[in-house]
Amino acid sequence: MKISQTSIAARVEIDAKPATSTRGALASLSLSMLLSSLGISIANVGLPTLAASFSASFQDVQWVVLAYLLAITALIVSVGRLGDLIGRRRLLLIGISLFTLASILCAVAPNLGLLIAARALQGSGAAIMMALAMALVGAAVAKDKMGSAMGMLGTMSAIGTSLGPTLGGMLIASVGWQGIFLVNVPLGILAIVLAWRFLPVDRRQAKTDRTGFDPLGTLVLVLTLLAYALAMTLGRGSFGPVNTALLLVAVGGVCLFVFIENTTSSPLVKLAMFQNPLLSGGFAMSALVTTVVMATMVVGPFYLSGALALNTASVGLVMSIGPLVAALTGVPAGRMVDKLGAHRSSISGLIAMAVGSMILPVVPISVGVLGYIVPLAVITAGYALFQAANNTAVMTSIQPEQRGVVSGLLGLSRNLGLITGASVMGAVFALGAAGSHILQATPEAIASGMRMTFAVAAAPIVAAIAIGVISQIVSRRRGQ
Repeated sequence: MKISQTSIAARVEIDAKPATSTRGALASLSLSMLLSSLGISIANVGLPTLAASFSASFQDVQWVVLAYLLAITALIVSVGRLGDLIGRRRLLLIGISLFTLASILCAVAPNLGLLIAARALQGSGAAIMMALAMALVGAAVAKDKMGSAMGMLGTMSAIGTSLGPTLGGMLIASVGWQGIFLVNVPLGILAIVLAWRFLPVDRRQAKTDRTGFDPLGTLVLVLTLLAYALAMTLGRGSFGPVNTALLLVAVGGVCLFVFIENTTSSPLVKLAMFQNPLLSGGFAMSALVTTVVMATMVVGPFYLSGALALNTASVGLVMSIGPLVAALTGVPAGRMVDKLGAHRSSISGLIAMAVGSMILPVVPISVGVLGYIVPLAVITAGYALFQAANNTAVMTSIQPEQRGVVSGLLGLSRNLGLITGASVMGAVFALGAAGSHILQATPEAIASGMRMTFAVAAAPIVAAIAIGVISQIVSRRRGQ
């Protein structure tokens, strides 16, 4: 009796996945995404309180947020690759444990310096959680349900972002600033239990199949990403000599990294994978689109308060609509991807984002807050659909042993887009408002800055649509 290779492969795959609950596995991955995104948004609301508690300036206390973001940006690719080598479930458990322990250290930090160090450690755990949560989806759900699973992860990330300010404010008012870090502890323990119980056990690789880690490439990439992130964030909008020097260091670092990856026997990132048009196109589109998402976060508060004269509470309420829409549309968007296909859904999401970005600049101030909310909802819903589709397209076009590093690269492309968008779109907004003193600008000037920002923001979305169409055509011609 002959057994086909396909049957053997199928049996091996079944054996590699012990009897686990798909729902339990998705719950553990979703909670990982929720915690890592909550770690970003919940700290922002606590900055004034932290500044008062430690008698620190805003420039100093903002490093509580920056240290977390920089750690994620610098490490997300490296930890993804490490998960491919030592086991994704194992490393995810380490990441959640590190995040939970760091949350405790943040809460008991006696001074600002130790708090910032603990936040960097917490960001390191979050980088592992972000990279490996997406990579483990392929082992937890069937391929035809990937879109729904990606939509669920996007939903949980959006819930974490939207929940942070409200939950943080309640915790600070009731138990003090320590509460915004201690809230992660019971959730982290629950995530550890769910991951241990429901995620498929890592398969052991044969010694002949194992490849080594790339310490030199990893070090160069981490330093390069740190240099770029600092170049885009230092100076709070002004691009001085230090920013220029850091940017040059980053450019040099990219060149050195490419050289190392082309010459080492065990590269951190196999550059040949970028010959896959779906993969390289997915990374490029993600980076372009998230620059526009950041524009809504940078411009929104100034436009709502300065041009529409909303009070602080109303600004916060309107700003929470974006994450709320993303949370509500994430799962339906994932189901649409499963039904219509990743490419069609991705282009549809990008078109929706382009339409919303083109509507915003032409809406007069007299329309009021509704003229901002409706286009914002269109942009956010389009992004939720694009993200679910793009993540699905990328993660289903690769080999299983590449899921960790590719998931890390997807996370990196989003982070780089957000960091770049904060700098570039902030500069465009200041230019459109006819000056850098935004707080003293007239409502008309602020509205002008908003119009210019979103007029510019439409360009990267159109570029992303073009990349998506071209990559799909090239892929079909190659038979991929």
